[in-house]
Amino acid sequence: MKQELDLALAPEVAYDELARYEAILAAAGLRPGEADYVHIRKRSLDARGRRPLVRLKVDIYDRAAPAPARELLGPWFDYPNVSQVRRRVIIVGAGPAGLFAALRCIELGIKPIVLERGKDVRTRRRDLAALNKEHLVNPDSNYCFGEGGAGTYSDGKLYTRATKRGDVGRILRRLVQHGATPDILVDAHPHIGTNKLPAVVQSLRDSVIAAGGEVRFETRVEDLILESNHLRGVVTHRGEALEAEATVLATGHSARDIYELLHRRGVLIEAKPFALGVRVEHPQALIDRAQYGRPERGILPAASYALVEQTKVRDAQRGVFSFCMCPGGFIVPAATAPGEVVVNGMSPSRRDSRFANSGIVAAVELADMDLARHGVLAGLRLQQEIEHRACQLAGGTQLAPAQRLGDFLQKKLSPSLLDTSYQPGLVAVEMDAVLGPALSERLRQGFRAFGRKIPDFATNAAQIVGVESRTSSPVRIPRDNDTLRHPVVVGLYPCGEGAGYAGGIVSAAIDGERVAEALSQI
Repeated sequence: MKQELDLALAPEVAYDELARYEAILAAAGLRPGEADYVHIRKRSLDARGRRPLVRLKVDIYDRAAPAPARELLGPWFDYPNVSQVRRRVIIVGAGPAGLFAALRCIELGIKPIVLERGKDVRTRRRDLAALNKEHLVNPDSNYCFGEGGAGTYSDGKLYTRATKRGDVGRILRRLVQHGATPDILVDAHPHIGTNKLPAVVQSLRDSVIAAGGEVRFETRVEDLILESNHLRGVVTHRGEALEAEATVLATGHSARDIYELLHRRGVLIEAKPFALGVRVEHPQALIDRAQYGRPERGILPAASYALVEQTKVRDAQRGVFSFCMCPGGFIVPAATAPGEVVVNGMSPSRRDSRFANSGIVAAVELADMDLARHGVLAGLRLQQEIEHRACQLAGGTQLAPAQRLGDFLQKKLSPSLLDTSYQPGLVAVEMDAVLGPALSERLRQGFRAFGRKIPDFATNAAQIVGVESRTSSPVRIPRDNDTLRHPVVVGLYPCGEGAGYAGGIVSAAIDGERVAEALSQI
C-alpha cells in the first residue's frame, strides 16, 4: 500500500538522512525494511513559531505497492534530430526563455537558430572579472548579457507563482536532467546557486546543438527584415541576413537597443510599470537571529525574508517590497553600458556568505513617468537617468553609491560605511541625490515599516547600495493572448521577461515553451 504523510520535524532530524528516515517510518507505524521506497514530495522550512520546523509531505510505498521510481521524476526528455528539417525559427536571446523555447521547438520538430549577443557561459566569466576588478563594462558580455541571461550569474532562484501559466514541474525536471540537484523538485523555494547554474546552462545548450539546433554567440541583432508588417528575419551586426518563418524575441529585460530598434522601425510597443530602488545589505547573522531567534543558525539554512508595505507620497499610493532576496549572498555590478551603475544580488548554492542582501524597491506606474516627453520609452529613460546619476555621484566608475540605512532614514551623509560584499567598492553618497525625493520618501516609509517587523532591520547595522533598477522590463512588446504573436507584425513572437511576460528563470522558461508550442500551430 501507499501512505501519504504530513510531518513537522526538528531541523536536526529533517536534515539528517538517517534520523529523518527513522522518523518517517515511526510516523507511518513501520519498522525498518517494511518500506520499499520513501519519496519526499515537498519540503519547506517553517520559522513562524518559537522553534523552526521542517514540514514534509511524504509518500511511503511498501512491498505490496512498489514505487514507480521513474514516474516520480516525470517524463524524461528525448530530443529528435532536427538538423535536416525545413521548418526553422530564429530565437534572439539564450536566456531561459530562449533556451527552453529552443528545446521545445526541437521536441515539436522545428529547428531553432539561437542568436546570443554575449559570450558562452564559461568565456563570459572573464568579462565579469574585468567588471568587478577593473570596472570595465562590456556592453555585450556582463551580468545581464551572455549565455543563460541575467539569472546565470546573479542567483539561480527557481521559486515562481506562475503555476497557472504552465507546468512548473516539467521545467524543474528538465533542469534536473541537465545537471541541477534533484532537491529542486522537493524544496518549496528551490534554488540552484550561481556557482552551479553555469554548468546546467551549458548542458541545455549542448542538448540544443546535439539535436541539430544552432546556437551562435557574439551575434547581436541590429535590424529587422520587415516587409509590410511581415517579419522575414533579422540582420546581425556583421551584416548577415537570416530569414525564417518566425522570429522569437527573448532578449531579457535589459536589451534596450532592441526596444529602440522596434520603436525606430515602427513596431508597436508599450510602456509598462516596473520598480526602482536599492539593495539593502545586512550581516547574515542579524537576519538569522531575527528569523530564528537564536544567535547561531547551526544546521538551519541562511535565513531570508519577504516584506511588503503600501506607501503614500503626494496622494499616490505605491507598494514598496523586497525583491530577489539573497541570503548568504553577494551584491554584484549589473551595468550593461559604461557610465551607469546598477546593482543586483546573487547567492552561491551553499548560501554561506556572511552577508544578506535584497532589493528594496518601489513600484513605478505610468503616472510616474514622463510619457509626454518620452512616449513608450519613458520608463527606460527614467531607468537611464537614475543609473547615470548613480555613476556620476559615485565617481564615474563601477563604485556604487551607498549610505547606512539609519543615516538614510535621518537624511544625513554617512561618515563611514560598513564592510560589503560588493567587490568594486562603495562611496558614501546621500541617496536622495541619486533617487530623487519622491522615491526616497517611499523607501523611507517602507524601511520604517520593515523595521517594525524585523528587529534591527532599519538601523546603521545595515546599508543601502544603489541602484536596483532592472527588476523587470519598462517596456512590453504586445502579443495576442491566443496565438502569442505580435498583434500587428506577422512572424514576430515576443517572449519572456524582456517582452513583459515573465519574471524569473522558471516563468521565463515556461513562456519560452508556450511560444514554441504556439509556433508549432502556424
